Amino acid sequence: MIYLDHAATTPLDPQVREAMLPWLDDAVGYGNPASDHALGRRAWAAVEHARAQVAALVGAMPAEIIWTSGATESNNLAIKGALEFRGHAGAHLVTSRIEHKSVVDTCRHLEARGVRVTWLVPEANGTIGVEQVLAAVRPETVLVSLMWVNNETGAINPIHELAPHLRERGVLLHVDAVQAAGKLPIDLDTTPIDLLSLSAHKLHGPKGIGALFVRKRPRARLAPQIHGGGHEQGMRSGTLATHQIVGMGCACALAAQRLATDAPHLAALREQLWQRLRVLPGVYRNGDPAHSAPHILNLSFEGVEGESLRARLGDLAISSGSACSSATREPSYVLRALGRDDELAGASLRFSVGRTTTSEDIDRAAARVLAEVGALRALSPRWGT
Repeated sequence: MIYLDHAATTPLDPQVREAMLPWLDDAVGYGNPASDHALGRRAWAAVEHARAQVAALVGAMPAEIIWTSGATESNNLAIKGALEFRGHAGAHLVTSRIEHKSVVDTCRHLEARGVRVTWLVPEANGTIGVEQVLAAVRPETVLVSLMWVNNETGAINPIHELAPHLRERGVLLHVDAVQAAGKLPIDLDTTPIDLLSLSAHKLHGPKGIGALFVRKRPRARLAPQIHGGGHEQGMRSGTLATHQIVGMGCACALAAQRLATDAPHLAALREQLWQRLRVLPGVYRNGDPAHSAPHILNLSFEGVEGESLRARLGDLAISSGSACSSATREPSYVLRALGRDDELAGASLRFSVGRTTTSEDIDRAAARVLAEVGALRALSPRWGT
């Protein structure tokens, strides 16, 4: 199988696995990081080293990194935490219709509890413009929540340009950076983002561990969503999973080291695939190539039925969109928000390349797609009429 679904999850890097193994060993790594004895202090030191590694990837201070179980929890903590700390009464937040489901559903949850939500519609290139956001901001706006890179189309939102305007207005900015970390440079020391979500398994780390950046100065205040022993500065209680945290730290350190080489490698592979497939008539690229992350290519194929195409491409690990939305079996809400009709949105494929993808993989995958699209169109009574 050719794996082209790195936006859903990435294979564990061998160096990450080696870093994690000692913390799964009963002789070394079973201490609780909160325990005040030798084994606990050893685990605590490993956790803090990993915290510094994550902070370094995004230009933050280690004390601004809060461990979570993944980006879904980070998004929930950021959005619910900010609104609950301020109070729901009269509160307003701004987001978009093409966010990850963990943001969309969290905002709907708050909307049902009286928070007013403005749902922005993307521009034709799949991005949310600065002026759109600023026009939606009101005196009572508490938070703006936008993803840096759209997980289905790869479109890059203008976060660098937007953040200073929101800071001037005293509005918190939360950014889901899951698809941006390790692919784009992020420097929170110079970009005034208040809250930023990260996930290890999107950059060759383990599943089940993520982080939320919570700015110290000026301080972003959150109401905790998990109560217990007051861990993680009172924002996220629960015993820390040392082995997963060490894995995320190592993955972030590797991503920082490899950013300058990984990003152009991924972009070259993505463009190689596009050049191979654009020869097909009736193929549409979703998103703006000039404002796109290097690893994602989303295409709609006219004249084919999406489920049939994906079934015939069983030797390719690809998706129709976000893995977190796959249970609905409906056309992508992201592509529909971009103006694709249900048929084209349903006949779309998201290809996402990664560190382990080769040029040979791309050529083989492209040949398979060309063959199967051609075969399905030959069976369609409507194609070519």
